[in-house]
Amino acid sequence: MSLSRHKKREQLFKLLFRLEFHDEMEMEEQKRLFFGERPDGEPELTEEDISSISGKFDNITGKLTELDAMVSERTSGWDINRIGKVELAILRLALYEMIYDEDVPESVAINEAVELSKKYGQDNSSSFVNGVLALFAQKAEDG
Repeated sequence: MSLSRHKKREQLFKLLFRLEFHDEMEMEEQKRLFFGERPDGEPELTEEDISSISGKFDNITGKLTELDAMVSERTSGWDINRIGKVELAILRLALYEMIYDEDVPESVAINEAVELSKKYGQDNSSSFVNGVLALFAQKAEDG
């Protein structure tokens, strides 16, 4: 049985998080390892899940420079290297969904990002992530 969108997004976040610890040359191997043997507590992935997560991962990594530039621009006073690795992975995923994924409503992308930051981030992660994403949502509304 295929994973829910929420669970796929969570797996995608975990894969994106690995970007902070491995260079681009290692990521194909990291994907293979990630999709291979699943640790206890991790859901089994169907071929459909793997294809969906891997495809979206490739799309996001193809736009990393652009996504990071947007984050840097909107978080004045916060160099991209000062943002926590968990928060950065979540922001990259949410911004990609907000800007490039027409299947994900903006409000869903923001809500899911806040939930991921509550689960995996520090105490104020959810407030930080929500605040940054609100700046993007506001700009979209302003046109």
